[in-house]
Amino acid sequence: MTDERAARLILGLRRQGVTDARVLEAMERVDRAAFVHPQFLDQAWEDSALPIDCAQTISQPFVVGLMTQALEVGPRHRVLEIGTGSGYQAAVLSRLARFVYSVERYRPLLAEAEARFKHLGLDNVITRHGDGSKGWPEQAPFDRIMVTAAAPHEPHDLIAQLKPGGIMVAPVGKAGSQFLHRYVAEEGGTFRRESLIEVRFVPLVDGVAREG
Repeated sequence: MTDERAARLILGLRRQGVTDARVLEAMERVDRAAFVHPQFLDQAWEDSALPIDCAQTISQPFVVGLMTQALEVGPRHRVLEIGTGSGYQAAVLSRLARFVYSVERYRPLLAEAEARFKHLGLDNVITRHGDGSKGWPEQAPFDRIMVTAAAPHEPHDLIAQLKPGGIMVAPVGKAGSQFLHRYVAEEGGTFRRESLIEVRFVPLVDGVAREG
């Protein structure tokens, strides 16, 4: 990791509105280069999304920072992440939360992410190969939920796994019309929703990916 490049990225995120000191510190401490393909190492600290295996992406750092900031993660929180991907977002969350539970539908992606977590000593990330659209009901309710793929409509199954007062950040919509929403769960199964920005994510797909 190049300290100068990391500092430049963090400064850029601050200018774009990611101002939470804990979030910025977590992102500076997590080496994004450890989560990208070797051919993209020269772009690891640029503010851009990059391709990974299984036709997925590692998100743009600004989006990671904005989503993490909106989630308001505390040090005692249990966080559910839908879509492990490269593991970068989970690694950032692990610096902020007590535990991160991460679900991934692509087994090869999950295996690579688990190897990165082990190498980095992130022992508070618990992973599962499964259908992210269903969440992780056995471990619910969660203090926070982050969804890193776009649900085609309001993800009620996931909102139901929040504690009252819990927060979920999720992109919602189809290609060409996706918005990042922030949900706050209330008593009685109701919730409040706030729209943040327009985004572009890979779709949240039901089921697990077929092997081979």
